[in-house]
Amino acid sequence: MAEATLVVRGGRLVDAAGERVADVTVSGGHVTAVGTDLPVPPGALVLDARSCVVAPGLVDLHTHLRQPGREEAETVETGARAAALGGYTAVVAMPNTDPPLDCAGAVREVLELARDAACEVRVAGAITRGRRGESLAPMAEMAALGVRLFTDDGDGVQDGALMRRALEYSSDLGVTVAQHCEDAALAAGGHMHEGEWSSRLGIPGAPAAAEEVMVGRDLALLAITGRARLHLQHLSTAGSVAALRSARAEGLAVTAEAAPHHFSLTDAAVASYDPVFKVNPPLRPQAHVDAVVAGLGDGTLDAIATDHAPHPPEEKERPFDQAPPGMLGLETALALALTELDLPLQRVLALMSWQPARIAGLESTHGGPIVESRPANLCVIDPAATWEVDPARLASRSRNTPFVGRKFTGRVRHTVLRGEPVVVDGEAVR
Repeated sequence: MAEATLVVRGGRLVDAAGERVADVTVSGGHVTAVGTDLPVPPGALVLDARSCVVAPGLVDLHTHLRQPGREEAETVETGARAAALGGYTAVVAMPNTDPPLDCAGAVREVLELARDAACEVRVAGAITRGRRGESLAPMAEMAALGVRLFTDDGDGVQDGALMRRALEYSSDLGVTVAQHCEDAALAAGGHMHEGEWSSRLGIPGAPAAAEEVMVGRDLALLAITGRARLHLQHLSTAGSVAALRSARAEGLAVTAEAAPHHFSLTDAAVASYDPVFKVNPPLRPQAHVDAVVAGLGDGTLDAIATDHAPHPPEEKERPFDQAPPGMLGLETALALALTELDLPLQRVLALMSWQPARIAGLESTHGGPIVESRPANLCVIDPAATWEVDPARLASRSRNTPFVGRKFTGRVRHTVLRGEPVVVDGEAVR
């Protein structure tokens, strides 16, 4: 039986090549035609994209799906559904699960769980066994399964010699090492940014230097390893952005991401003592936020990555110093970027689609131009739609969003994965 054809009708196509108004016809999981007033084959499903933007699907480099081991917070299925509702057609699952994703068997388990998910789930493997920072994990075994990003996310690799070996080994494998930049000794005991607000609130703080010291160390290691590729995760300080800018000017093969909460919230939000505002790295003062925004605008930072970190209510409602860090991000990231950042739409999409796709090694299937024969991984965005965040309506199993009641402009209307609609008119259909 021939596959049904899908037609995305009347949208403004925006990709790395530019903008144009056109219809998109999809069959067999691929784009079959792009043009104006394309005929609609009998039986085809038509997705209305009038007054909307049709873009390559978004790609998230930093998603915590919690499975295996923390299914009360999130599962691959629920996290993928949240991603699809946010316009994502691919996400990279972080390895700080229980047990951690530090071997081929663990990677296979998550890939199998994701077989029928509402977005493509790729896995980031751990750099070290058990994420303990003592010895390298079997990176080659995981790379053979398609793992292209390795990180001990949640913990930085503290041993500089071990990090150097990881970079050297990764260059032979053709993969990228990603670092959670935090000097554990400097950050020890901190629960928010060390500064004016931590002093006023009496909450122990971690200094910006805890991030910046490790950024500087790893950039130096990158310089001496030669062919390695380094990706810096969730940068949040002005010093980190400045160091990255200098390293890129010197030609180092480094990329970096910023999380939506680090360009939209400041540490002043912690004045409520609400643990929903506890994240790692912590929310920073306005000067750091401004530096992150500038880095996203001038190309210093390559990607917006959600750091989607679900936690069940019984954990997130503990006292601030006992609550785990992290907040939801998949369903609000695009709206935050469109609402908060004074950037052209194409630049926002570059930060959330084709640039992270290249970093993740997904450029052949995600984030590419909307042209004939490309895989049909698309999202349709209504840039004028206004909506209010209601935790009860989020797809995640958890509810720890800091944006309850917040009104946003811009929302995903449809998401298409491998030619199949997974979100239609703002509702998940898988």
